[in-house]
Amino acid sequence: MEQTQQSQISSQLLKDGYDLHIHTTPSHVPRSLDDFELVDQATRAGMKGVLIKCHYEPTGARAALVNRRAPAGSAKAFGAVALNHPVGGINPYAVHSALKMGAHIVFMPTRDAENCLLSGDMPGDFFKRPGIGILDDSGRLKPEVYDVMDVVKQYDAVLATGHISTEESVKLCVEGRRRGVRMVLTHPEWDRTTISAEIQAKLADLGVWIEKCWYNVGEGNCSLEEMAAHIRAVGPEHCFLSTDRGQLGRETPVEGMTSFISQLLRQGITPDEIHTMLCVVPEYVLGIRK
Repeated sequence: MEQTQQSQISSQLLKDGYDLHIHTTPSHVPRSLDDFELVDQATRAGMKGVLIKCHYEPTGARAALVNRRAPAGSAKAFGAVALNHPVGGINPYAVHSALKMGAHIVFMPTRDAENCLLSGDMPGDFFKRPGIGILDDSGRLKPEVYDVMDVVKQYDAVLATGHISTEESVKLCVEGRRRGVRMVLTHPEWDRTTISAEIQAKLADLGVWIEKCWYNVGEGNCSLEEMAAHIRAVGPEHCFLSTDRGQLGRETPVEGMTSFISQLLRQGITPDEIHTMLCVVPEYVLGIRK
């Protein structure tokens, strides 16, 4: 397939798509674009929606403001909350507040996760802190994790694993699905949260949605061949594509997603499979489709 033709196909596949993992400014670390610029770029690309993620503050209110100010027909912004130290860690009251303000996804600890901090600070970290784990000394989920699950289920929102360990992620996803909570496994190809394709597939069989993230390819955490192989192992109907972009000095999220689509096409992932992961599954994650 010619590069020009493939670029055109990628741009066409992006229409009506979603990117449910984007970092914008204002932020505690440098970002390349703000919420309004993100929605404008997504709209010009024909996308339906984008999710604004911040590690240290809820973004539901930010998304609501952007949607209020955006012209009719614009891509819709969605919000989230990550359960790091500034919101009290595994704090059901912070979850209540964030979801009441319109957030759609609750992430377990990210930068402040005990598992993440085992690899040291991430670029831009600005305070010292103990890591947050979700298991007690006996290896069971802590009581407050169940409280968070209950709130997420009450709002019919989604609980994502964030940067916790493989053991924590599996126990969280299995118990979450047992309790009827809608679950996401966050970027399992990232070097701090790597989870095998076999485990991904088992979780997908339980109804967990598996995130496939351009950042992990772009930053060299996994090869395109590995990413495509994992998509096939899990099944595109259980996956959704995201970029995790917004970092200063990197391509924009729209550019990143366009590249992701092009590269997956070259790996033999079909246009129909990309449509499923880009347009269909995200609407299940967001609760737009039932």
